[in-house]
Amino acid sequence: MKKVIASVLSLAMVAALATGCQDGNKPSVDPTASQEPGVTQGPEGSETEAPTTTEKRTMTFGTGADKINLWSFTDEIPKMVGQYVKQVPAFGEKYTIECTIIATDGGAYQTALDNALVAGGDMAPDMYAAEAAFILKYSQGDMAKFAASYKDLGIDVDAKIKEAQIAEYTIQVGSRDGELVALGYQATGCAMIYNAEVAKDAFGTDDPKKIEEIVGAGSGKWDKFFEAAAKLKEKGYAAVSGSGDIWNACEKSADTAWIVNKELNIDPKRAEFLDIAKKLKDNGWSNDAAGWSEAWYADMKGEGAQKVFAFFGPAWLINYVMIGNSGGNKVGEGTFGQWRVCAPPVGFFWGGTWVLGSKDTKVKEGVAELITWITLDSSDTGLQYLWANGSVDWDNDPNTATAKDTVASATVMAKSNGELDFCGGQNIFPAFIEGNKYASAKAMTQYDETINGYFTDAANQYALGNTDRDGAIDAFKTAVSENLSF
Repeated sequence: MKKVIASVLSLAMVAALATGCQDGNKPSVDPTASQEPGVTQGPEGSETEAPTTTEKRTMTFGTGADKINLWSFTDEIPKMVGQYVKQVPAFGEKYTIECTIIATDGGAYQTALDNALVAGGDMAPDMYAAEAAFILKYSQGDMAKFAASYKDLGIDVDAKIKEAQIAEYTIQVGSRDGELVALGYQATGCAMIYNAEVAKDAFGTDDPKKIEEIVGAGSGKWDKFFEAAAKLKEKGYAAVSGSGDIWNACEKSADTAWIVNKELNIDPKRAEFLDIAKKLKDNGWSNDAAGWSEAWYADMKGEGAQKVFAFFGPAWLINYVMIGNSGGNKVGEGTFGQWRVCAPPVGFFWGGTWVLGSKDTKVKEGVAELITWITLDSSDTGLQYLWANGSVDWDNDPNTATAKDTVASATVMAKSNGELDFCGGQNIFPAFIEGNKYASAKAMTQYDETINGYFTDAANQYALGNTDRDGAIDAFKTAVSENLSF
């Protein structure tokens, strides 16, 4: 079993807080708990063990005279840099890349990064990372002025994006006034991950294309999915584990942002979640499991009150959550091998990490080379290809290699092997390419993480019958106005 890559779990836990908020629970796993012991690397990548800590730590690659300061909240991107230095020794001979790593706990990373960007000078980052929970702050919001456009770094953006067929939503997230300043290397557009045995019993088929027709894949509506939910209930199955599994889609598929002209705005697609949560509860179409709870994990094993038909999420949900909670390590054990993927009824993305360069960097050429290799290189030696095919060689240790994961480049996924035993040998990439096409970031703000929590709390109270619909909306508006001055 491959080890969990800590950064992916970290972004997953942060992104899932809104899901867990439906009953006030926080994720049951500490996002820092599964991180590998800290490693300090010296010249040429030599390593010495350091204790696990949430304090600042560093990794250094290369021995060149020109220094690149890179900041991140996990060691994932630093290890990518190590991979590149190993692949292209000349880069390490020209540059020394000093990587500063500060965990996101309590906002520590953002605070330190903000201070460093404002202070400028030799200690400021030349290159830095931001995850989905706070990327808009650095690409379009309060701290966006410090980011260099990719074109100013010397990257042939238009040609590279076209060649790689980069997912549009990641471009939307990373654009400031029409100029690209950040890109993600993962693709976190979502698919519907469904249990083939449940599908075959309820619908007479487990074929992904037929299941797409049954649930209304790509329609942007939940009507057909809820028709399917009624049939599933007749057979004794739950459509989903909990309402939070559908909230992510409602939240990210909105057409308008939470804040419009400095006033709170409730998009109809987000408001619809109130009715969805109530419908799931009243009809018994879910197991009422909160995200990141033991009940949620039990449903992945098929051990909940009702066997669950579907989860909605990106490839990291499969690789780093569902596989480990399936009750097995091979086909025939637990639900391992029973799952399939298809395009979802409503498109959305969940999580991800974006890479930015500083407008004040004095090593533009080096920063551009790294960013290009990580986010835009669609060749067989680029990070995207290695990531998609599970070929990133962390520390020359096969036990820490990455899983086959979805990437921002559709070009790369189309030529890669996305077959997973967990999904019955299905190549999962075509479904996720479609999921990326449906995903949109047009309705995001830098305040989403906080506002989402208030809204899911209100929706949960309505679903439980503790308030009526108008009361839930009033409670939500009050919480926002008292805490965010909107």
